[in-house]
Amino acid sequence: MKYGLVMEGGAMRGLFTAGVTDVLMENGITFDGAVGVSAGACFGCNYKSGQRGRAIRYNLRFCRDKRYCSVYSLLRTGDMFGAEFCYHTMPDELDIFDYDEYNRNPMEFYVVCTDVETGKPVYKRLNTANYEELEWIRASASMPLASRIVEIDGRKLLDGGISDSIPLGFMERHDYDRNIVILTQPRDYEKKDSKSFSLIKRAYKNYPALVKTYENRPKMYNEQLKSIRQSESEGKAYVIAPPAPLPIGHVEHNPDKLLEVYRIGRNTAMKYMDEIIEFMSK
Repeated sequence: MKYGLVMEGGAMRGLFTAGVTDVLMENGITFDGAVGVSAGACFGCNYKSGQRGRAIRYNLRFCRDKRYCSVYSLLRTGDMFGAEFCYHTMPDELDIFDYDEYNRNPMEFYVVCTDVETGKPVYKRLNTANYEELEWIRASASMPLASRIVEIDGRKLLDGGISDSIPLGFMERHDYDRNIVILTQPRDYEKKDSKSFSLIKRAYKNYPALVKTYENRPKMYNEQLKSIRQSESEGKAYVIAPPAPLPIGHVEHNPDKLLEVYRIGRNTAMKYMDEIIEFMSK
């Protein structure tokens, strides 16, 4: 029996996920593998490095730092979330990422990106935390319009949520029998057509496959939710989702709101911990 963890993205909604995963770690829950998309990758990598509390700590510390996330950063670097600061300066110098523990932990860790030339998802297993593999996490979280395209290994990549928002199917195809799925939208959420599609269409006119995938994203996302419910009904998945829409946007500079979303995640995980432990013990 292989146990997996699936972490949806959602920018700052990902602090709900950070709250959930911190409680899972506090209760000694371990997984054979995990996959993160966008914020799910950024915050989820702390599970493999065993750094409970790190995600909320650095978000509270740097949420008002223009190097971390700002229009200034977008205009100056092309990235709303500063690429060098967020993915290298911070983990190397300011809030140290435990590379050694990450590398020792046998848990498989995957991130999902979207290939802008094909419009298809790219799944990358990050075996060893280093500069290049942190770039894969950056690519997974590079939101269209707010980030530059990230070029790695001959691929041009953007946010994995465009092509595979909730990669439970990926884990099931890789023989993960039972998976905990952390969503950042309530269970009854239904994705609507994007209001920014016209901007996407113009901005990425040279990447028609990406534009098509983005256009089809609501249908893909809603079909994934149906598939997740089916896996849940069969006892193969356990879903943890916010009880109501999270009171936060993609970008947030108010530390009180960040902490509120994190605490919602913690409280949700604690509420269902007995069920989670039972699911993980079968």
